[in-house]
Amino acid sequence: MKNFLLVSLFIVVQFLSPHSAVSKEGMVLNTSPQDSLPSVLSAQSADILGGRMKQQAQIKYATHLLPDNLKDWEKRKTEINREVILNSGIKVDHDLALDMKVTGTVQMDGYSIKNIYFQTQPGVYATANLFIPEGEGPFPAVINMHGHWSEGKAAENIQSVAHSLAKSGYVCLSMDAFGAGERSTEHMDFEYHGSNLGASLMNVGETLLGVQVIDNMRAVDLLLTLPYVDAENIGATGASGGGNQTMWFAAIDERVKAAMPVVSVGTFESAVMGSNCVCELIPNGLSFTESSGILALYAPRALKMCNHNKDSNATFFPEEMLRSYHNAKPIFQQYGVEENIDYELFDLVHGYWPEDREAMLGWFDLHLRGIGDGSSRKEIAFEVLPVEKLMVFPKGQRDPKVIGVAEYCRRKGQELRKDYLSQTSIDNQQATEDLQELLKIKSFPEINQVNNFSPVDGWERIALETSDNLLTPLLVKKPGKAALGYVLLATSNGKHEIPLARIDDLINKGHGVVIVELSGTGEAASKEDQLVAYLTPFHTLARAKLWLGETMLGQWVGELDMVSGFIKENYAPKMLAFDGDKEAGLAGLYLAALEEETFSSLTLRNTPVSYLFDNREGVDYYSLAIHLPKFLQWGDVSLAAGLSGRQITFDHPVTMSGESLLPSQEKELQSEFTAIRSSLKGKGSVKFQF
Repeated sequence: MKNFLLVSLFIVVQFLSPHSAVSKEGMVLNTSPQDSLPSVLSAQSADILGGRMKQQAQIKYATHLLPDNLKDWEKRKTEINREVILNSGIKVDHDLALDMKVTGTVQMDGYSIKNIYFQTQPGVYATANLFIPEGEGPFPAVINMHGHWSEGKAAENIQSVAHSLAKSGYVCLSMDAFGAGERSTEHMDFEYHGSNLGASLMNVGETLLGVQVIDNMRAVDLLLTLPYVDAENIGATGASGGGNQTMWFAAIDERVKAAMPVVSVGTFESAVMGSNCVCELIPNGLSFTESSGILALYAPRALKMCNHNKDSNATFFPEEMLRSYHNAKPIFQQYGVEENIDYELFDLVHGYWPEDREAMLGWFDLHLRGIGDGSSRKEIAFEVLPVEKLMVFPKGQRDPKVIGVAEYCRRKGQELRKDYLSQTSIDNQQATEDLQELLKIKSFPEINQVNNFSPVDGWERIALETSDNLLTPLLVKKPGKAALGYVLLATSNGKHEIPLARIDDLINKGHGVVIVELSGTGEAASKEDQLVAYLTPFHTLARAKLWLGETMLGQWVGELDMVSGFIKENYAPKMLAFDGDKEAGLAGLYLAALEEETFSSLTLRNTPVSYLFDNREGVDYYSLAIHLPKFLQWGDVSLAAGLSGRQITFDHPVTMSGESLLPSQEKELQSEFTAIRSSLKGKGSVKFQF
């Protein structure tokens, strides 16, 4: 028998490849380098994830009914108002000094323009142009908001609205949106305020939408201090992102008597899996209302919408606006003011064109001046000014009180971290529950069915059908040394972004390897998320998740929990370690914080050690999936690490902009992570590999 075993072993060794070996347990170790990783799912599969998100939005739309009587509506109105303020982070101090400063005046034919800046939040100032008709007044006044025109308030489409209003006897305040125009990171270096830059506000508990609402409410505060303004007749208008500002701010600020958003009103349903700016996003929005609910907040005040038949953005298509219009109109009817909600369609492309301006003048004449019947009227010819004439500051000479999104996020984050790090005791259970709430995890997904496919190159190929009707692809290779167990690998860009040398190294050492592709990555990606090449990754998916009251990271945490449970149940590993890159690394850490026994240890690669905003230039190092509303109000990465109670290795630790941390910073990092772990009375350890 002994001779038979020796001969058998000799035969096996003879037929092993030059890159194979045998472990002490007699298992064959495949040490040949990986050329590539096999696919799991069928090529050209449908967009399962995108379809699922759209279906969720469709269900939300269908179930957000408005009350059929005023008593119930008044109650619902209060609830919607409260949710808007809570989820957008709106906090307005109407008693804060406006401290308006005038830097220049331009005299026009029949009116003048003052270039001004004023205080909207403590230490935060906004740049604006104030258009003032000649005469004593008082004049009705209009807030004029811009969308994504690079010159902000001075863009031709935008200043034309203000000129037209001033020529017709209206005071008009045109302000640069937060992070745009003269309020960009560097003065006169016009930048896009959305994507990861604007989304960073969520980490400090605010939103770009919310800050814009604060700005515009403070603009009304300013108008009401001017003796030549009729305080009872305030209007609001804007196109595209400016129309979106109009819709939200005027809906909750009842000092606005009449409003006209242009090429902006649609449905929240259509925003899910769309590519709209984060300035048009309210986290959890579809969890409490649809667009019709916001429009209904105007009643009994006056609201008219203009949409264009040739618009290229599906969210702004006339048919989407009409769905919201017809659902909101019954509320106006209940107030007996059916005529106070209206719309008009033009055969135009996206923009704020002369036809829109003439519709706006007729609407405001009726509702702010009491003249006409609300129909369009011809505007008076005006002169468009060069951009420089409407700048509040000469290029590069901006008052430091005017800051952009980057500096705002940095300041707010530093304030929150100062409070967080001053804690000497943290309630472990409460912190865990709050983290689960931040991630928007109501329950973890379960496995409905396991699909096994034929092995390829020694890899078991598996697709898990989940309880939320998604597919999670897995590759599994059993360990050569059972005692080493398995390592679960995940990346935010799919399995082909994992260095093959890393996989080879684990296999050669005898580890079992599990590779998971999380929703939105690799074979589990959404085609619609990748349609607009210039957008940061997960711009579409992460926004859709937030609209639905979910988060991308919460989705991944649930999937990692499901996969780890599957591996433990079916492979009985001695150990299960986690190895994750960038955002996927955070998902593994957050799971360990919620479920301490999930992983034996964690390796987090290129993962931030803090959510503190640090550098505008590297703002797109991470995808939009990384953002968690109110995360820095909860704590920081060090708190999640402390809750995990596990051995954690940060391999190449970085900041939120991807800036590499230095060995000289290790003492400071260890001090923070140790202090937080002590405040939790927790166990575990953290190691930094620079």
